[in-house]
Amino acid sequence: MKILVPVKRVVDYNIRVRVKADGTGVETNGLKMSMNPFDEIAVEEAVRLKEKGVATEVVVVSIGEPKAQDTLRTAMAMGADRGILLTTDNSPEPLAVAKLLKEIVARETPDLVILGKQAIDDDMNATGQMLAGLLGWPQGTFASKLEQIDGRLQVSREIDGGTETVSLALPAIITADLRLNEPRYASLPNIMKAKKKPLETMEAASLGVDIAPRLTVVSVAEPAERKAGITVGSVAELVEKLRNEAKVI
Repeated sequence: MKILVPVKRVVDYNIRVRVKADGTGVETNGLKMSMNPFDEIAVEEAVRLKEKGVATEVVVVSIGEPKAQDTLRTAMAMGADRGILLTTDNSPEPLAVAKLLKEIVARETPDLVILGKQAIDDDMNATGQMLAGLLGWPQGTFASKLEQIDGRLQVSREIDGGTETVSLALPAIITADLRLNEPRYASLPNIMKAKKKPLETMEAASLGVDIAPRLTVVSVAEPAERKAGITVGSVAELVEKLRNEAKVI
């Protein structure tokens, strides 16, 4: 089994994001960038499947600036075998990403694609579902547990009322949720080994996919600061303030 894992380079989740002075987006210059946490979980699951003997090869792919090579090297230090970088100066939207990944799937012919359920920068939660739709493959989204039984994938997925288990025939698409696993830290020896693993680079435009943005950002602003709370002396005073000041009752 060959597994393809798309990964995205995002602002590290420990960093407090600031809005640009002109309100056109968020400031990324000089900030620490890391692999999207949900994609880390996807890489970990793929590597575990390889360690169990279920998979024979794990290929990671990323779309973005040349700096995204660092993200791919991190994935390879975790255990992925090789990487593919599709370079572009734009930040493709989910549909464009799904179309690019469809071309990579046609080229690599994986049996399974595992990706994070969403990226923490835009929280779209759409790429995996769109890719499944474009390929016509079964999908198991928000996966919290993954097993192979009799040649099929048993996927426990989180839903509003608890969990649901679906059985998927391969090839299939899986999107990883937080409780699927705990990603490993890449050891220094593995980081050094990752530098020697194959990493192919190609221009995203060479795949013949239109990645022009379909959405326009009108403006980006910081959330309004919350006013300090006050202490009231009685229930009657609380009700009066809720009615006349907050106007919520």
